[in-house]
Amino acid sequence: MKPLDQTLIDAHNDKLRRHVLNDYEHLGEQLARRHIDIEPVRAQVAAFGVAIPSWGVGTGGTRFARFPGPGEPRHVFDKLADCAVIHQLGRATPTVSLHIPWDKTSDWRELRETAAGYGLAFDAMNSNTFSDQPGQAHSYKFGSLTHTDAATRAQAVAHNLECIEIGQALGSQALTVWVGDGSNFPGQQHFRRAFDRYLESTRQIYAALPAGWRMFLEHKICEPAFYSTVIQDWGSSLQAATALGPQAQCLVDLGHHAPNVNIELIVARLVAAGKLAGFHFNDSKYGDDDLDAGSVSPYRLFLVFNELVAAAHERVPGFDPAYMLDQSHNLTDPIESLIDSAEQVQRSYAQALLVDRAALDAAQQANDALAATRLLKRAFQTDVSPILQRVRLDAGAAVEPVAAYRASGWRQRVAQERPASAGGGGGIV
Repeated sequence: MKPLDQTLIDAHNDKLRRHVLNDYEHLGEQLARRHIDIEPVRAQVAAFGVAIPSWGVGTGGTRFARFPGPGEPRHVFDKLADCAVIHQLGRATPTVSLHIPWDKTSDWRELRETAAGYGLAFDAMNSNTFSDQPGQAHSYKFGSLTHTDAATRAQAVAHNLECIEIGQALGSQALTVWVGDGSNFPGQQHFRRAFDRYLESTRQIYAALPAGWRMFLEHKICEPAFYSTVIQDWGSSLQAATALGPQAQCLVDLGHHAPNVNIELIVARLVAAGKLAGFHFNDSKYGDDDLDAGSVSPYRLFLVFNELVAAAHERVPGFDPAYMLDQSHNLTDPIESLIDSAEQVQRSYAQALLVDRAALDAAQQANDALAATRLLKRAFQTDVSPILQRVRLDAGAAVEPVAAYRASGWRQRVAQERPASAGGGGGIV
């Protein structure tokens, strides 16, 4: 079951096939002069995938306003249809990450079967204890898993256990836990006791993890708590994950750090500790801006992948990161932004595969700083578009996915089927 007419994509590709093959052959010759075989690179890029966040296909916003776009998804089945469009056009996004209770439905079997019909599976489940839901007995205004009130903590734990049950029904194998718990004023919260309550709550969740599951602990430096957050950085996340056990690992969201933090170094440290869960890919200029991946700092994204490729190359034990996009699209068509972001993540991965590992090791051993950094820049400055286009062509995806998407008329069609959303209220997602 494909949401778009495949003949439209095939016709789009037929016009570009000769150019794609010629460009790929030319790049292969260039790489061969650098003693790089393009074929293994193509195979690794073809096998790479990044999950789509279900909430990402809706129009985002800021704390000040949200301006809905046409044809916004009404429910999780609409979201799956949009995710299927993204995957059909790019073949780089085979899984979807759900957020509960935003994505609740009455029939999880039907949802799983619908996803399978689209060729999609489910990635990590995401719990929500950072906002109150209708009918909720206890408010999360002053915290959830770390709240001073035991009943509120128990409610938050129960919600996470429900997410695990839903994930089991859908075939997921991970739970992502992010809390907005913290404080806005000095003295508001006892830092050590809040962290102890976090561990007490997450131990209950951890104990319910099925065999083979992982628990991703996500940190964030600020927002909605602007003075302190309970899990504010990778050190707090690592401390908690270590205390919980081997199934708990640290998730890295690229926007959840202080400005100018060396994220690739954090990645290396977590890899060394065996605690790297994976990534939420986005970009930022000032803070947690949730911009499209690679839109501001593509070199930083490449440097992150340089560490990931190095870890895979060195066969670091237990290295198995999960990849997901996590963005807010308040100006663009969310489908177009997710298509473009998935391609950018693929691009950074392909570029990192071009780094001469032996030469880099030698330069590092010899303390040749300039040679080492030039090796990275050479890989980053290589236009790997022919590899990405060839991978899509071979998979039956669109050579130019955004152009094919616009030609398909999908947005115009669903705009007629789905009632217009009301504007006004703020909110990132």
